[in-house]
Amino acid sequence: MTDATLPRSSLRSVLSQLWRDQRVWLASAVILAVLALFDPLQAGDSAVFAGSALLRTAPYLLLSIGIAAWANATSADNLIARAFTGAPILMIGLGALAGGISPFCSCGVIPLIAALLAMGVPLSAVMAFWLASPIMDPSMFVLTAGVLDLEFAIAKTMAAIGLGIFGGTVVHVTMRGGAFADPLREGIGNGGCGGAKVRAPKPVVWRFWTEAERRTKFGKTALTTTLFLAKWLTLAFILESLMLAWIPAETVTAALGGEGLMPIVTATLVGVPAYLNGYAALPLVGGLIEQGMAPGAGMAFLVAGGVTSIPAAMAVWALAKPQVFALYIALSLSGAFAAGLLFQLWTSMA
Repeated sequence: MTDATLPRSSLRSVLSQLWRDQRVWLASAVILAVLALFDPLQAGDSAVFAGSALLRTAPYLLLSIGIAAWANATSADNLIARAFTGAPILMIGLGALAGGISPFCSCGVIPLIAALLAMGVPLSAVMAFWLASPIMDPSMFVLTAGVLDLEFAIAKTMAAIGLGIFGGTVVHVTMRGGAFADPLREGIGNGGCGGAKVRAPKPVVWRFWTEAERRTKFGKTALTTTLFLAKWLTLAFILESLMLAWIPAETVTAALGGEGLMPIVTATLVGVPAYLNGYAALPLVGGLIEQGMAPGAGMAFLVAGGVTSIPAAMAVWALAKPQVFALYIALSLSGAFAAGLLFQLWTSMA
């Protein structure tokens, strides 16, 4: 009996360990396997979509991974982190402004956020960038101005920056009250991908490659960060492909017609779970506005959908504890509703 039970116990231990260490990769594999059984065509499309999206974000990944590894190996992360701890309100404003005008989509935000957290940048400034970045970028601004109008594009940019400042300030105030003292998940931080605190000062060695220990640290940080980002991005892109394939954009946006306050509320709530590609959503929202949908509802939907898109939201879930994720969603909801309401009031007075 001992010989029979030991292998089973050992197998359970191995499987348990495998699930703890590789559950994100396993989830992606299971989704693709199930799709291959019941919808082989979609399985292929999802795999291609995820691969293509990873290739598109590769430059951002390589840049962010390189910065994080370089900062850790040289100990420059202390200098960078300290630059973000002098004036929290100023850093929140700068983070929101950088997020609102940066040329990064919701996918590109993930490695950048990981690099910022790895340097010990405070959560308040990171949250400001986190909330603002997925909403607007230069190419999105131009397309929004062309498809809708310049006023809408400017308002959406202001909404992105305003949401970032609002969210960063809320996080700053709650942290001063003792909340989110340790916002990151276990195993993330203190030298790894996503450190939340400025670590003990160390001398900066810019030519890190001259020391074997620092070369090792560079390679270890680069590898750890790469694996961390790759597994979450792969799962995010697979899920994104399924939502785009199974939830027609017309069905989502058609529910947002009408005037008054209720369409803004509906647009805010629908925008959270129903991710649409930002570029694809613009002409659909523009068409509904031409058919009589309230401009504020269109604004609320685009803001909520951008901030809570699968890649952007999964970055929060992967790095931060559930309480931070819940706050992120709450800030997205309230901020999107406020943006829609303010834009509706502005257009009604014009």
